[in-house]
Amino acid sequence: MERSRRQRPNPSSSSSSSTRSQSYRRFPSNPTQNSKSPSTNRDAPGLAKPRRAGQEDRDVDDPSNRPLLVGTCPFMCPAGERAQRERLRDLAVFERLDGNPRKTSSDLAVKKFCRTISIRDVQASDMRPLPVLEDTLDYLLSLSDSTEYPFQVVHDFIFDRTRSIRQDLSMQNIVNDKAIYMYEKMVKFHVISLHKLRSCSSDPNISSVHYLNMEQLAKALTSLFNLYDANRCSDSIYENEAEFHSFYVLLHLGSNSQPTGESLSLWFRHVPIPIIKSKEMCFARRILRFFRIGNYKRFLLSAAAEASYLQYCIIEPYISEVRALALSCINNGGYKLHPYPLAHLCKLLMMKESDLVSFCNACGLETNTDEAGNKLLPTKQTTFCCPKGGFQSCSFSGLQPLER
Repeated sequence: MERSRRQRPNPSSSSSSSTRSQSYRRFPSNPTQNSKSPSTNRDAPGLAKPRRAGQEDRDVDDPSNRPLLVGTCPFMCPAGERAQRERLRDLAVFERLDGNPRKTSSDLAVKKFCRTISIRDVQASDMRPLPVLEDTLDYLLSLSDSTEYPFQVVHDFIFDRTRSIRQDLSMQNIVNDKAIYMYEKMVKFHVISLHKLRSCSSDPNISSVHYLNMEQLAKALTSLFNLYDANRCSDSIYENEAEFHSFYVLLHLGSNSQPTGESLSLWFRHVPIPIIKSKEMCFARRILRFFRIGNYKRFLLSAAAEASYLQYCIIEPYISEVRALALSCINNGGYKLHPYPLAHLCKLLMMKESDLVSFCNACGLETNTDEAGNKLLPTKQTTFCCPKGGFQSCSFSGLQPLER
């Protein structure tokens, strides 16, 4: 992978993460969790825990006693698992050969995530080596834009199979630059899923899917940050490292969006200076500051002009929240005898007029039209409230073209 300041050879994929000179606590563990009671359930709700580079969702053995494991499975799914899942009819729709729920092939089946597993119980033939893992990830991500099935179905499949990839990387202790590149792809999938899952709001189970996606996003970011640190050389940084660190800051938007128990001020102490000074991190810090002080105009202008596609996927739900704040301020601070022109409000909130009328109605505010045909927002209305079911997605005029 290219670096922005320095190039150096890739470390060996079998190099141990225990040789790292420093490990930072990016995502501290949940203080309410009883650390004395061993648990193999890695899906339990809670805060992501700091991990050694590449450590993911598994039954962890003592690293000092861990045998070196190098996978030899040449397929996306081991033959034994593939045969067993055919017998049990445990095949996802993407794995079925000609739609047959009892038949698959080595080109379709992908190894499932196993919640409780120990490295002592795994054979090398059941573990996929790095080249196979890379090909498997590329295949999975090629399905993310599939329109044959609803996105939630696509997401559930990729969600589980990428966890299995992270598990294989971890159990083989693969912590080189290629692992970083793979983790960046998986984090990107979870971030884009934040955006796509919002269009599935009609599904009654979407809130739990969104929660699980956010949980795995936090865990994948944890491992990615640790991989960056494990492979760091002097003050050099990776090409995309600044943007991925900015995601952590943007995930702190909103009163209920704290992804960890660690304050940002403590977290920033461990972030390299080149990342702190990067344009991606400066943007994320400005956006967070504008959001917290309620500067809705600067928030919207900055988001429209500077956000990358991935940053926008995280910011998107808070745009409606900021617009509602602006609407509340204008409604409460305006003169009752001087209604606010919607044409001006459209420019301020960066919305189409038709979307603005619907947005005002969703917030309990009425609009009217004057004799000249201009639409207006009467102020001092006492019926303002945020919709209980959340805001519908609205246009964001002025937004710069975003590249995926």
